[in-house]
Amino acid sequence: MQENTQMSPQDPFLGCLQQVFGYRSFRAGQQDVVERIYRGEDCLVIMPTGGGKSLCYQLPALMLPGLTVVVSPLISLMKDQVDSLTQTGVSAAFLNSTLPREQTLEIYRQLRMGEIKLLYVSPERLLGGDFMERLQSLNVSLFAIDEAHCISQWGHDFRPEYAALGRLRLEFPQIPLMALTATADQATRKDICDRLGIQPYVLLSSFDRPNIRYTVAEKLNAANQLRQFIESQNGASGIIYCGSRRRVDEVAQRLRLQGYRAEGYHAGMAQEERASVQERFIKDQLDIVVATVAFGMGIDKSNVRYVVHYDIPKSIEAYYQETGRAGRDGMEAEAFMLFEPADIGRVRHLIEQQQPGPQQQVEHHKLNSMAAFAEAQTCRRQVLLHYFDESASQPCGNCDICLDPPKQYDGTEDAQKVLSCIYRLDQGFGINHLIEVLRGSKAASVVDRGHDKLSTWGIGKGKSHEHWLSVCRQLIHLGLASQDITRGSRVRLNEAARPILKGEVALMLAEPRIAIPVTTRRRNGARVPMNYDRKLFARLKVLRRALAEEHNIPPYLVFSDASLAEMTAMMPTTEAEMLAVNGVGERKLERFGDPFLDEIEAYLTRG
Repeated sequence: MQENTQMSPQDPFLGCLQQVFGYRSFRAGQQDVVERIYRGEDCLVIMPTGGGKSLCYQLPALMLPGLTVVVSPLISLMKDQVDSLTQTGVSAAFLNSTLPREQTLEIYRQLRMGEIKLLYVSPERLLGGDFMERLQSLNVSLFAIDEAHCISQWGHDFRPEYAALGRLRLEFPQIPLMALTATADQATRKDICDRLGIQPYVLLSSFDRPNIRYTVAEKLNAANQLRQFIESQNGASGIIYCGSRRRVDEVAQRLRLQGYRAEGYHAGMAQEERASVQERFIKDQLDIVVATVAFGMGIDKSNVRYVVHYDIPKSIEAYYQETGRAGRDGMEAEAFMLFEPADIGRVRHLIEQQQPGPQQQVEHHKLNSMAAFAEAQTCRRQVLLHYFDESASQPCGNCDICLDPPKQYDGTEDAQKVLSCIYRLDQGFGINHLIEVLRGSKAASVVDRGHDKLSTWGIGKGKSHEHWLSVCRQLIHLGLASQDITRGSRVRLNEAARPILKGEVALMLAEPRIAIPVTTRRRNGARVPMNYDRKLFARLKVLRRALAEEHNIPPYLVFSDASLAEMTAMMPTTEAEMLAVNGVGERKLERFGDPFLDEIEAYLTRG
């Protein structure tokens, strides 16, 4: 299969794509990159998660005469990629610290004999010991560096060991280099090229993931909001990102008590425990993983239907990459974030504790951009794309702002009540105590201080805690008040509050969104037909799981959700028709085709 003996003589690249990977055509830019690498050019590939980056080096690896070495940052990523390639009949392997000595020696033997086409290694393994010397004795045709944003100090995940990969150009000057990432702004792209010593052809794909719906909700009652959102997902597979290990453990335990198949994942857990969680999630034995950012880089699970950010990420790059783990199969997916403005102040305070300098300035800029996205009152997809220097002249129609535009109301009276209460409390208390006074609480913390005797006590009792929380946050965001993070987040009045308190100007506020907006309108940004048969789709998923368990592989490595959906739309009944389904190559047809053809035939015959 790797010698391409049966490929179309007119277009061997397309022939390899169809025969090995089962795709009918290239996505935009892919073939250009493949051909340039084949001709020996360096390339920088910036393509969204799920956009087909891996194919840009995997396909030329099969057509080039020697070995392709892929630099990858995580053990889990290597294993997923190798498993996926093995299912399509490609000889691939990885070298890392998890392998026993005997297996490592066997891989070295296979490399010497030219039996491996793609080898995945970490940057530490590549640059450490005598590994570079070993490579000098092998027929290396290509170096591919995945997650290349880790090379740059301007990226959101800089790693010193990645920055040292410039050695490759010095020691292998004639061998093409390909750097790949889903997230790199202009400064990061330039830094990657400078550090690697390359002047590459650059493929800059659209950053748009039209099948993902972006929603941001103000964090008012996070536990209930999360439960409400997960209920709406009907048992689909999802990832929930939290900002701390403690939060991960709390959320995971609460979800299990609510009856969900959920587990936590963070660096404080034993390696075996983390590996078990990841494997069960990939095999659809877990529905939800609650995790810190330690989870997910390169996880090639194509049927994740939603990603939740329980806490705000530190940068738009991190947000984009993490949300990009949903909907990799091209089907509809959701990115849902709970946003608490006070989190911005906390993260900013942490950044300010760092050594002053360029890195601190970069982190401030990235955090401010993330805050602007979360607080946006315009199409979220436009904000995202503009951040990556991509123009988007029209609203997307598939985010919360487009589907349910914010409503405004005359909030002058509400603002006056809050600002007056801040004043009566001598600007010495936080938001929660302020709201307790506004709503007429008899809590000891209020009564013991005599705050139930204030003129502002109880003037807001007609509205909920969540309503007043939203109003307070908006007043802070508008600059009428501020929180002093160095003094227990006390709320203080700003000069701009004076005309509001005096009634000299009116103030429009956004109506607080207490509940998560439920939207039924869908935008077909997915790559699969929308008229697929849901009943047959469910039956094929059951069959897929049974075959996956039989072969001890993740279900998505049998066929992706997108391939199943296309099958139910096309209803193939012959092998030739099945090969027309995207994601069905000759090896997969040979291994799994008959049971699916039989199931479709039975459905068409008996229903």
